[in-house]
Amino acid sequence: MKKGLKFIGKSLLALICLILLFMLGLFIYHRIMLGKEKELISQPLGKMVEVDGGQMCVYSEGSGDHTIVFMSGYGTPSPILDFKPLYDKLSGDFRIAVVEKFGYGFSDETTLPRDVDTILGNTREALSKAGIEGPYILCPHSASGIEAVYWAQKYPDEVEGITAIDVAIPGYHEESGDSIFADKLAAFWVNSGLTRITPKDSWDYAFNSPYLTESEKEQYLAILYAKRGSKTMLHEAEWCKRNMDTLLKNDPPSVPMLFFVSQKMAAEVFPSDPEKYLLLPQKYTNGRAETEVLDCGHYIHVEEPELIAAEIRKFADKL
Repeated sequence: MKKGLKFIGKSLLALICLILLFMLGLFIYHRIMLGKEKELISQPLGKMVEVDGGQMCVYSEGSGDHTIVFMSGYGTPSPILDFKPLYDKLSGDFRIAVVEKFGYGFSDETTLPRDVDTILGNTREALSKAGIEGPYILCPHSASGIEAVYWAQKYPDEVEGITAIDVAIPGYHEESGDSIFADKLAAFWVNSGLTRITPKDSWDYAFNSPYLTESEKEQYLAILYAKRGSKTMLHEAEWCKRNMDTLLKNDPPSVPMLFFVSQKMAAEVFPSDPEKYLLLPQKYTNGRAETEVLDCGHYIHVEEPELIAAEIRKFADKL
């Protein structure tokens, strides 16, 4: 009996040692690759502007009567590349801009608080310094819906309308709960190097879409490995619920709003009552917003860019 227990103990110890050695080797490999991949992301895709003591990246192209500002969701490593499938179909008729928040894409990390006032202030200053004046049509995805709604609440003269892509709005956290543990796990997965050996063909990010070139996909992955596990992103996640509560201190915005809602996300986030998720925009805006329910995943702008672009054009024509 004792010999058997000793054998089991030694086997477990050996297994733990092997796992630790594997993780150490993977971490070292990850750090080496980060050094090699620096060249891929050494030249920012947008204009770098100084904001609050750090550098933020703002990408812009196209021209037209309206300016669309794309705002990325939490954890989207490269907003400029992630929105490319959509803005490529709009920049012939609109001026488009993508602001990469601190901690994202080519922008710096920051120790600034990630409350919605600070984030919005950074975004507005970055646009101003990049020479992109309002008013704007805001096009937020996911958690940046909080920033877009707050923008329209606080500075309504700067916002022509909101075309929201499966965004988080009041009511979202009632059933989805706090995801900070999952966020920390995702950061560990990236920073340890485990992401490098994880299959990526099921990920929703644009590097799996046919709309990016092979070099753009390589660049996107390099940014993911360098940024997805950043402290700035985790800090933002910790503020998410409090930022949502800030919206409830004010009435819903009165600007025109169009919400694109994911059927698949509804089943994932509100499994017991998906219809409740689909009705959140109508509930929050007291029935004033338009809603389009689509049978696709959370990254609607990557899966259905032609459809979204067509609907944004129709929306802009009414303004």
